Formats: sequence, structure tokens, C-alpha cells
Amino acid sequence: MVPLTPIDVAAVQLTATPDKAANIARAGALVARAARAGARLVVLPEKWTGFGSPEILRACAEPLAGGDSVAAMRRWAREHAIHLVGGSITELGDGGRLTNTTVVLDPSGELTAVYRKIHLFDVDVGGHVYRESDLEDGGDRIVTVDVDGWSVGLSICYDLRFPELFRILALRGAQIMVVPAAFTATTGRDHWELLLRARAVENQCFVVAAGDWGEHPGGRWTYGHSMVVDPWGTVLEQVREGDGVAGARCDPARLAEVRSSLPALANRRPEHYAWPEPVRA
Repeated sequence: MVPLTPIDVAAVQLTATPDKAANIARAGALVARAARAGARLVVLPEKWTGFGSPEILRACAEPLAGGDSVAAMRRWAREHAIHLVGGSITELGDGGRLTNTTVVLDPSGELTAVYRKIHLFDVDVGGHVYRESDLEDGGDRIVTVDVDGWSVGLSICYDLRFPELFRILALRGAQIMVVPAAFTATTGRDHWELLLRARAVENQCFVVAAGDWGEHPGGRWTYGHSMVVDPWGTVLEQVREGDGVAGARCDPARLAEVRSSLPALANRRPEHYAWPEPVRA
């Protein structure tokens, strides 16, 4: 096995507007900024091509083959010689159904992984009702992807609240977890950093979280605060508000230090774990 080498990562933060072309242009500039700063792995936010009402999502939706945003991401990956986690886009599937989909591109612009959001945001929070399942289908596959020898686990936004997903990713070898998101401001203030640091500590991995931020049509606010967290739960870099890039280095020596000094993953006893009865609401 080839030893891991340090990798510079970056989380891109922006406000997704209803103007898909403008979003693509702004994202391209931020990806270029991250690459100029040395990032080899760049992560975009959730639904960065267009975020808001069902009408906006449908207007911005595209198939993975031939879509404007996927073509742009292929170009950026090639031009900057980076691995690009395409946050998520609204994918237009057969029969007009939509999915919340992450694509990963390698430095040649080739598609190396596709992940469709498993956990759909169906809640009533802060006086607002959100039902992603009314418009979108959930995914059914847990995905990791190789990035310069690092195993990267994929997730999207609301997935962050489900530690089972992240533990499975860790058991499959993930050393970096990526979390493209559009966390609401209401929940983000109390839970965003807490959950990101918890997932990093529980699974002794780096977490790269790219958030949408600001106000969107209909009065919905997203929290931003994109960040990179190390396996000890330390926030290495953060962009609180505004368009920007949070960049940091993932060092395999730090990963090894945490996992050897506090070997929680190695000390698991799965022979004693039994799946509980379903929780009744």
C-alpha cells in the first residue's frame, strides 16, 4: 500500500440563487480561488446550482449526462487539476423525478463517483415545513471514493444527523468525510458545528463541510459556516458568512496520531451489538 501524503482541501461557500447561470459563474470563480490556494480536493455546497422552491429546483434540474453544471464541473476539474466534489445538484431522472445528487470528478474531468442523498429532510422546524420527499427520491447506496489514496466518504446535509451512515463509511475505510449542505439558519446555529465535530470525533476522520448561506426566495435562510474539522474535533478553518473558501491540510500523521492514541475504532465490540427495535414516533 502506498503511504498517504498530506492533501490540501477546501470547502466552497456561496448563496445559491434562482439564476443557475450566475450560480455556475460564481462557483467557478470560487473553485479557481481554492485551486490557486493549493487545494487538491474542493467541495461545493448542496444544491449550489439553484436552491429554493420546487419551481426553482425543477428549473435548475438536469440529467448527469449533458447537464450544464456537470459540464462546468468537468471543465473546472481539468483546468485546475483537482478532485471536485460537486456539492449536490438537482438531478433530473427518468419520468421527471428528481434526486439530490453528488458527483465527484477527478483531475481529468472524469466521473469517479455518484451519491444520491439517502435521508430526505421531512420536518416542521422553526415554523417552516419542509418535505423533500414530495419532490425528490432518496438514494439507496453508501459511497466512498478514492482521492489520491485517501478514502473519502460522501454525504449530503441532513445525512449529518444519522451517525449510522458515517460509522459505516468509517468502517469501509473513509478517512475524510465530505458534507455539502444547505443547513437552515434555525438549526444551524445550535447543531451544525456540534454535529460536524461529533462525526469527526466519533469516526476519527477529517470532515470537510461546504455550506450554502444567506437568504433565499420565500424567506428561507441557510447558515453557512463552512469548515474543515480534524479527527480530534478541532476546527482547522471556517468561513462564517459570505461567499468564500475554507481551506486546510489533511495530514495522515495527525490521523494516525489520533487513531493510535485513542483507539476507539479499534476497540469496537460488534459481536455485542444488536440492532434495536424500531423507534415508534
